[in-house]
Amino acid sequence: MSEYAKDLTTCLADAGFSKEAISEAVRLCEAGQKKDLVRLLRVRRCDLIEELHERQRKIDRFDYMIRQTEKQI
Repeated sequence: MSEYAKDLTTCLADAGFSKEAISEAVRLCEAGQKKDLVRLLRVRRCDLIEELHERQRKIDRFDYMIRQTEKQI
């Protein structure tokens, strides 16, 4: 396994990729299918951004309820 593939594996594991998804990414890398690898990474990035936005919406709801509750005090 190349140094890049090792770095890729570590990065994807840290980002929460499943073992299967990591294996697919490494396979694409080692097969020289860089465009497909980039596409896979971009799709997962979009998924993570959507998760981030959903969490932000939840935080916003909590903030609203905190403000509303503080008004009651």
